[in-house]
Amino acid sequence: MPNSLDLPGRPEDTRVVVAMSGGVDSSVVAGLLKREGYDVVGVTLQLYDHGEATHRKGACCAGQDIHDARRVAEAIGIPHYVLDYEQRFREAVIDRFAESYLHGETPVPCVSCNQTVKFSDLLDTAKTLGADALATGHYVRSAALPNGHRGLYRPVDLDRDQSYFLYATTQEQLDFLRFPLGGMTKPETRELARTLGLMVAEKHDSQDICFVPSGRYAEVIERLKPDSVEPGDIVHVDGRVLGRHDGIIRYTIGQRRGIGVSVGEPLYVVHLDADRRRVVVGPREALMTRRLHLRAVNWIGDGPLSAVPEAGIELWAKVRSTRPPQPALLTVEAGEAIVELIDGEHGVAPGQAAVFYDSPETHARVLGGGTIARVERSLEAERALRHLETGSTAAAAE
Repeated sequence: MPNSLDLPGRPEDTRVVVAMSGGVDSSVVAGLLKREGYDVVGVTLQLYDHGEATHRKGACCAGQDIHDARRVAEAIGIPHYVLDYEQRFREAVIDRFAESYLHGETPVPCVSCNQTVKFSDLLDTAKTLGADALATGHYVRSAALPNGHRGLYRPVDLDRDQSYFLYATTQEQLDFLRFPLGGMTKPETRELARTLGLMVAEKHDSQDICFVPSGRYAEVIERLKPDSVEPGDIVHVDGRVLGRHDGIIRYTIGQRRGIGVSVGEPLYVVHLDADRRRVVVGPREALMTRRLHLRAVNWIGDGPLSAVPEAGIELWAKVRSTRPPQPALLTVEAGEAIVELIDGEHGVAPGQAAVFYDSPETHARVLGGGTIARVERSLEAERALRHLETGSTAAAAE
């Protein structure tokens, strides 16, 4: 069963705003809290593409989903509001996503969405409505800490673990948020939806990046920034020019298929040089990464990040949402957070998130994380990339 909301006072005297996306998870949260007697208010954010998404499967916070959220709220008897956040979502998430890709990064827009629109703007709206908490359908857990604050933890259902996307949640936000599904599995959630008589019980899950319905990021970015997509060279790490490309936005670090060149050996995208419009390719070993330089770090562990000892602290880090945490060392050098991956990782790209945990166990606590600003690959790969950059600079100066 779900975790308790862990709030003082009787449920009937406690107002909880539920972020209702129109899917089964958030609908179950609303139905469950209503059944437990809480004063529930449903809020749905219209984020994008309202008309175009009306009949599209896999959407979120648009069209049919808004309609479904409204129907669920009516069925369980709670007030429901739809807030137009399209402009805010465009500025804080979509435009930022496009700019990051144009700079050769691989961004995680779900992090930006949670950090800005959902857990900042919506949280403020919940407080304006007099709520004691904002509840969501995310699969994570939170629990009270000895210091009076709340900690963020991985959920019971690790197949649905969304902690990677919530690392940027601040301590103030975390103290106000509640995640009732953290102690449930997805099948249990669907069964509860059936028990509650919710019409969305069998509804398909939404896709991760809601505003990219086809899964083809390049099409979205080219539509948003048509004058920014320029062709360039595909270059081997040894300096050979192997061919041409029609935009670095069509490539991602670690990509193996669809590169467009062949030299008789497997090639992977190793580096995206946005300034020179180059796609750098090489063997798989050139992808091995051991050190990550982070920006925009959010720390929700005990004590301030500035108190990290010079020798660093041992923790576990995830650089992909689908990978388990691996042993790492976090240090702070001249105010910059640096993560050393003890076992290394292939295909890590700037723009991705590095998320910290206090253990590799299923009950691990989230300690925070940051955006990867720069990666350090194997010594040989670093030398090759530096030589390639220096050689191009020298050639341009002649």
